[in-house]
Amino acid sequence: MKRLTIVILGLILVGSAVLAQEATPSPAPTKTTTPEPTAQQTEAGSIETLVRFEPLTQTDLTVITGNVQRPNGMVWFDETLFVVCNGDWTVYEIDANNGDTRTYIYGVRNGHALHAEQNNAGQLVLWVPDFDQNMLLEVNPVRAPRPVATGLESPWGIAYLNENEFLISNLGADNVVRVSRSGMVSPLIEGLRRPTGLAIDGNHVYVANNGSARRAIEWVDLNDPGTINPLVSGLQSTTGLTLGPDGYLYFAYSLGSRGIVGRVDPEVCRENGGCGNEDVEIVLYTELAAPLAGITITPEMRLYIHTMFRPEIYWVQLPVN
Repeated sequence: MKRLTIVILGLILVGSAVLAQEATPSPAPTKTTTPEPTAQQTEAGSIETLVRFEPLTQTDLTVITGNVQRPNGMVWFDETLFVVCNGDWTVYEIDANNGDTRTYIYGVRNGHALHAEQNNAGQLVLWVPDFDQNMLLEVNPVRAPRPVATGLESPWGIAYLNENEFLISNLGADNVVRVSRSGMVSPLIEGLRRPTGLAIDGNHVYVANNGSARRAIEWVDLNDPGTINPLVSGLQSTTGLTLGPDGYLYFAYSLGSRGIVGRVDPEVCRENGGCGNEDVEIVLYTELAAPLAGITITPEMRLYIHTMFRPEIYWVQLPVN
């Protein structure tokens, strides 16, 4: 019964994703270069970004592949996208430039986020929280996915903490846990609202709360994980989080049924007690049905996204300062 409840919860979360619209995107010139934004406190107490670039739209997106039928989690590593397909329980390896696709490994049922790294032997290793199996899996192409930690509760996001540990968000338990590479699990943050995306910036941990617009993105200091602080409020159905190479926090959320990508300067939001939705700089308006399940940014500021239950993967070049 508990597993059925979690599955239903996951289906409610994706909501209108099956209504995704067929798009015919075409390349478009990059928008004007983004000057370094500055922020100030207004008399009303909100944070105003003084310089913004014109938001990108669906027509700026370019499709690179349609060979993964039900893409979910996605991560970029060394000019390659690794994408979990929850339709055939396979991780696919996609050339991020030309879309060439091949099977990487079978056996990951449903992953919303991945962490990619090279081990000491120079081999690529993926770490995937499997939402269906309630496990953290270690994945490489020479053997079947290895369960590292079990007993998780609808794990969603993953973030590298240190050489021995990851942070994982449990949507079904409303918490974030520390998970060691040997499988030890310990609680870190409690009392969240359907936590999804995770990102770490030094001692600051950012968490997306998919179940609360008021608590859309929150943060804690690793030295005081019992104190949850507001970062961004007023966003609907926030899912993926990623720190860009420019220092901004990028995130996917919903505007009605549409998937949107926005960003904030996390330092500004922390120092001012949190940002509201009026302080969010919209980076990309799409015609894709929310949620945008995959979101990743390369060191060259290429943004890759896809919506749940549709095969298309899109990219767009973000302005570079």
